[in-house]
Amino acid sequence: MSRDALGEGLAGPERERFEVWQRSEPVVLGPHTSHAWRSDPRRFPIVMARYKVVAKLLAGKQSALEIGCGDGFNARIVLQTVPAVHGVDADPFSIDWASENARREGLAATFGVADACPGPLPGRYDAVYSLDVIEHVPPADEARFVANIVAPLAPDGVCIVGTPNVTASAYASTLSAEGHINLKSAETLRAALAPHFENVFVFSMNDEVLHLGFAPMAHYLLAVATGLRR
Repeated sequence: MSRDALGEGLAGPERERFEVWQRSEPVVLGPHTSHAWRSDPRRFPIVMARYKVVAKLLAGKQSALEIGCGDGFNARIVLQTVPAVHGVDADPFSIDWASENARREGLAATFGVADACPGPLPGRYDAVYSLDVIEHVPPADEARFVANIVAPLAPDGVCIVGTPNVTASAYASTLSAEGHINLKSAETLRAALAPHFENVFVFSMNDEVLHLGFAPMAHYLLAVATGLRR
């Protein structure tokens, strides 16, 4: 049955909604999100839920920098509450796709190739967030990495860092375990950010649920840091 045939007999608001649906082009997933959807579709909404938490926490901020944005697909979630998002990643292929997708979709997002370990990132932002990155940073480079991602943060800015919990490592896949060389507990994640912030609040996540339950039983940790020390 054609789209036109499906719309026969509709009128008023129902017809308007149908016409909007007719004009909508299918969404194109990026390389990272496509892999996630094909390899483990249950994980797909879990990752998106982390971005939803970021979007909720950063409501009212005017600009945000994402460290390790991958293909940038989830930036659209944060853009619901933050007018401008800039994402950086060390992978040029992912950044090329993210930039083209932002152009195609008309998003207020920009992207650039950058590695946060060698030196401070440029610019000034009301918020900085980094999900599923710090666990890949060699422990010897961690202090420099944190200092570099904090560098572009405005004095009253907010920093959000999310990472798998070290206590969940027993359930990780072989591929995940190989790449996660710097897993954190709630205590060590707080300690990594504490030199730069007056306040570090660590939340727990299990699947899509954010909570304040017993941290060692959380699969994922999300630290929210405020009160920048200069």
